[in-house]
Amino acid sequence: MKGKAVTARTDGASRGNPGPAGIGVVLEVAGEDRPIERFEYIGEATNNVAEYRALLLALAEAADLSPSSLTILSDSELLVRQLNGAYRVKSDLLRPLYHEACRRLRRFPGARILHVEREENQAADRLANRAIDAHFQKA
Repeated sequence: MKGKAVTARTDGASRGNPGPAGIGVVLEVAGEDRPIERFEYIGEATNNVAEYRALLLALAEAADLSPSSLTILSDSELLVRQLNGAYRVKSDLLRPLYHEACRRLRRFPGARILHVEREENQAADRLANRAIDAHFQKA
C-alpha cells in the first residue's frame, strides 16, 4: 500500500455540543478493494473538536501508509476553511488541534483538504456514530 494515492474521509460526531463524541475515518487506497476504517470514542467534546480529532486520526493512519498523494475530504466547512487559510482559528479549544494538524500535514507535501457535502461523507459519519453507540453499549 505504500506509495499509492490515498483519500481520507473524516467525520466527528457529538451528541450535544459538547456531548458524547466519536470520530470516524475511511481511508481509500488507490488500487485496493477494501477501505481502511477506524473509529474511536473520544469522550465529551464539541462537534468541532471531534472533527479535528478525526482529521488527526486520519493523518496518523495515512503516515503509516506513506502515500504518494493525500486528499482529505470533510463535511466540516469550518475545519476545511481554517486549514486552507480562509478562516482564522479563534477558539482556544481548537487552536492546539489546528496547530497539530498543520504540523502533521507538513509530512504530506501537496496534500489537499476539500469540503464535501454530508451525503458524500456517510461512511465516516456512520463510523463516528458507531463509536458513540459502542461506548454506551459497553456501559
